[in-house]
Amino acid sequence: MDLNYFKDKLFDLLNDSEGLKIADLNADEQNNLLTVKTEDGNIFEIAFRQVETGET
Repeated sequence: MDLNYFKDKLFDLLNDSEGLKIADLNADEQNNLLTVKTEDGNIFEIAFRQVETGET
């Protein structure tokens, strides 16, 4: 799985979630960031980077 696929799937998962009460999602593709604003006004930022594990 590559990083872009993972980011897209996580975005879809959060976007479709009813239990988290998300008011807004903002994907910053340039900086590999996802900003999540909840209905109660909290803002969370998720930073993406792929880590090499050394496994094949």
